[in-house]
Amino acid sequence: MTAGHFIFIPAVLVVGIALGWVLGARAAKDAYAMELKRREERAAKAAAKAAANKP
Repeated sequence: MTAGHFIFIPAVLVVGIALGWVLGARAAKDAYAMELKRREERAAKAAAKAAANKP
């Protein structure tokens, strides 16, 4: 093993962790936004259904 491995391998690991962190945070934010949108749509649908059922 050459001395370059002691620099290259940790550098690749750090880049991979940083990239995973960024992409994971973005995916989590998108999933949270979709869940909020679904909840709002369900609430609007339930409100419309309740309003239609009232005499």
